[in-house]
Amino acid sequence: MAFATRHFVRAASSAAATAAAKKLIVKHVTIIGGGLMGAGIAQVAAASGHTVVLVDQSEEILKKSTKGIEESLKRVTKKKFADKPEAGAEFIEKTLKNLTTSTDAVAVVHSTDLVIEAIVENQEIKNELFKRLDKFAPEHTIFASNTSSLQITQLANSTTRQDRFGGLHFFNPVPMMKLVEVIKTPMTSQKTFESLVDFSKAVGKSPVSCKDTPGFIVNRLLVPYMMEAVRLFERGDASKEDIDVAMKLGAGYPMGPFELLDYVGLDTSKYIIDGWHSLEPNNPLFAPSPLLNKLVQEKKLGKKTGEGFYKYN
Repeated sequence: MAFATRHFVRAASSAAATAAAKKLIVKHVTIIGGGLMGAGIAQVAAASGHTVVLVDQSEEILKKSTKGIEESLKRVTKKKFADKPEAGAEFIEKTLKNLTTSTDAVAVVHSTDLVIEAIVENQEIKNELFKRLDKFAPEHTIFASNTSSLQITQLANSTTRQDRFGGLHFFNPVPMMKLVEVIKTPMTSQKTFESLVDFSKAVGKSPVSCKDTPGFIVNRLLVPYMMEAVRLFERGDASKEDIDVAMKLGAGYPMGPFELLDYVGLDTSKYIIDGWHSLEPNNPLFAPSPLLNKLVQEKKLGKKTGEGFYKYN
C-alpha cells in the first residue's frame, strides 16, 4: 500500500512537472510601437491567424500604421494571389479582421499571450514600458523585445518575469525578410524560448537562436564590417565608391557598406556602436569613427535626410 501511494505521488508530481513545462501556444499578441517594424510584425502575425493589438501613443500614428499594413498586404496579394483576385481580397479582409489598434497599452495586455516591444532604441524608455506592463499582464504572458542593439537581460531585469522574457529580432521589411533572431538570456526558461521559436515559425519566419551578446548574430557581424569600411575610407586606403563596388562584385552583397549605412541611418549606426563601445571600451571592433560622428553632428543621416556618405535627390 505504501509503495502504491509513493508510486501515485511520484506519478502525480511527474504529471504536474510535465504540465508546467508545456510550451505556451501564442494566440493573442500585443505589439507596442506602430512604426515600420511594429506594423510589419503586426501584419505577419495577423496574416498567420493570430489576434493582434497594435499599440502606439496616438490615433494618428495608428491610422498611418494601418494604412501602411493595408498597402503592404495589397502588394503581397498581387504576388501570392496573382491568378485569384477574390482569394486575395479575402486574405486581406481576414488579416485586417485579426488586427485592432489601441493607445492604451495597459488596458490591452490583460488578456495577451505575448507582448512584443518595437519602440525607440532607448534603454530607459524601454525599461519604463516593461516595468509598467509587468504589473498588468497575466502571469503566463511572455515579454519580448525587437531591439537590435540593447541587452535583453537588462530589459528583462526591469520586470519580475525574467524567465518569461526573451528577444525576437525581426528584420526590415518584416513581411519580406524571413529571418528572426530568438534571444535567450541566462534567465529565459526553456519553455519560453521554445514558445518564441514556435511563434516565429507560425508567422512564417525562419528562427535562429543566439545568446544575449551585443548585436546577436547579424548585427554583431554586420556593424563591425560597416565600421571597418569607414576606417578603410578614413585612412585613405580606398574610396567609398570603390569599397562599395568591391563588396558588391567581389562578395556578392546587394549593397556596399556605405550604401547600407545610408540606408540604415548613420544616427542608428552611431547609436549602436557607441552603446557597444561603452560595454567593451577596449574592443577595437567597437571603436567610434570620427567621420561617422561628424556626419551625424551635421545631420547628414543618410537616405532619410537626403545626404549621408552619398547625396540623394
